[in-house]
Amino acid sequence: MAPRKKSKKTTRKSTPKKTGKKKKPVKKAAKPAKKVRTGSKKKAKKKTDQLGLFGGNSQKSKKVKAAIQTRKKRSGEEVKMKPALTKPEPIKEKPLQKKPGKRRGRSAAERMAAGQRDISISEFFTKNRHLLGFDNPQKALLTTIKEAVDNSLDACEEAKILPELDVRIEDLGNNRFKVTILDNGPGIIHSQVRKIFGKLLYGSKFHRLKQSRGQQGIGISAAGMYSQLTTGKPVVITSRTREDRPGHQLEVKIDTRKNAPEVFGDKIIEWQEVYPTGTKVEMEIEGIYRGGKRSVDQYIEQTAIANPHTKITFINPKGEELIYPRLSQELPREPTEIKPHPHGVELGMLMAMLKETRGRNLKGALMRDFSRVSDRVAAAICEAAELSPNMRPKRLEPAQVEALHQAMARAKIMSPPTNCVVPIGEELLAAGLEKGLEADFFTSATRSPAVYRGNPFQIEVGLAWGGNLSADSLCDLYRFANRVPLQYQQSDCAITKAVIDTDWRNYKVSQARGALPSGPMVILVHMASVWVPFTSESKEAVARYPEILKEIRLALQLCGRRLSHHLSARRKAAEEGRKHSYIETYIPHIGIALKEIIGLTDRQEKSVVKKLQSTLRRSRKFS
Repeated sequence: MAPRKKSKKTTRKSTPKKTGKKKKPVKKAAKPAKKVRTGSKKKAKKKTDQLGLFGGNSQKSKKVKAAIQTRKKRSGEEVKMKPALTKPEPIKEKPLQKKPGKRRGRSAAERMAAGQRDISISEFFTKNRHLLGFDNPQKALLTTIKEAVDNSLDACEEAKILPELDVRIEDLGNNRFKVTILDNGPGIIHSQVRKIFGKLLYGSKFHRLKQSRGQQGIGISAAGMYSQLTTGKPVVITSRTREDRPGHQLEVKIDTRKNAPEVFGDKIIEWQEVYPTGTKVEMEIEGIYRGGKRSVDQYIEQTAIANPHTKITFINPKGEELIYPRLSQELPREPTEIKPHPHGVELGMLMAMLKETRGRNLKGALMRDFSRVSDRVAAAICEAAELSPNMRPKRLEPAQVEALHQAMARAKIMSPPTNCVVPIGEELLAAGLEKGLEADFFTSATRSPAVYRGNPFQIEVGLAWGGNLSADSLCDLYRFANRVPLQYQQSDCAITKAVIDTDWRNYKVSQARGALPSGPMVILVHMASVWVPFTSESKEAVARYPEILKEIRLALQLCGRRLSHHLSARRKAAEEGRKHSYIETYIPHIGIALKEIIGLTDRQEKSVVKKLQSTLRRSRKFS
């Protein structure tokens, strides 16, 4: 029995040998395993079945998937897999679409959107300062002074103070000038100084229909912005509002990215100026000072002509002091504020007004928010638009508002009131020309108020002829809008076009085709309106509305007829003088002849000569 047991043990011990023998088929299977990787359907099916049995989300399925992927990378060929029985893990598109060697970035629209941002009004005008009149150094110096003077005159007149202005320009070298403007106005309260001088489009004149020099709230703050750009220094403002209070002084710059003021200095100082109240503005700018046409000197002179109630003291960079005295001790009549006229309102403006109105119904809104709209006119407009007068104006549909706008345009409505427009006056206009010019003949004319786009306006024309005026060149044209001289963009202005289109040859003045008349003549044209239609923000030219051109032309023709009468009288007088000289030359010879024929004595001869000369003077109206 013992040997049998040993044989069994040997058989059990031989079992590992059998397992060792099985290593050979494993090695043999390893060789065709490469074939399975390349093309064996059975092995691929077995692996896909295993993946399907384990499910897409189990750890074993993930391991099998990873093993297959490593084999695919080694073999370089794909192995098709059957879908799993359970729901597989969702495949992300981004890794599958990703191309080797390229990194996916943002789309063109996303890149364009990332570069967009808000633009402040001051940042816009920093890059486009030529729109405000700061396109060259000479014009920039003039524009700076003009904006400060306009603000001072408006403040004095609104406070009912006869204006007195001190304008000084100091040459600092290297084309830098220090500009100082002092007025005797009411002053500016402390909280408003930084906003007026440090923020564009800030003011009290834009939202009302009232005649004033400033309109947009850009001028003086734009001058400070130009000073900041060219010299880097802030504007210094000193003001006092009451005699029993000290003055306050601020140094202000503009944050162009935010259109907000930056205050660098704020202190209380002792007021040392000659006027009890007022405002003093100091700024250092880069510019060029020149005399002659379109200069600061000419601007100050023309400002004195158009504002005879103002006293101006001007000190130029050479240190010369020029004083323009006040010709009138009375302030101009204060203009009144009016409401928009129905014939001058556009559709978009009407929509905005109806949304903001305080009227309870449509009829009440028309009567409340528009000028010259009575109860009868409002009812007629509602009837023509086929709208109920009791409708809520804020609930009107766009089509209904358009029908209302068309009905307002067709309605017969009185012209807007003209007491809101204050002209210079014929007498003061002629007196201003006489003060500033040396001429032989002066005349002026003021037209009746007219309306363009629902805005009332009035045209005045002054004319000077002869004297020391140049006779060998074209006439000088002075253009004014709300008493402000317009120095640039003359060819684009409606005033220039009206003067050129007038046939001056009918009034015995030479004129080339398409040009201004020539001769010793100065023409002054002034437009007063609640809203002057300037062609740009620099306020240098008036837009060419047909109504404005017509009124200017009629006023020019009236002055032209008066000039023609003057020239005819002068020519007639010259002819009479020539004949008088001829006759007077022969009167002594007549006396000698009478003495010889009649036998007069010397005394009688002299008496006859004197009588003949006296008769000649009386007949020819000479004294």
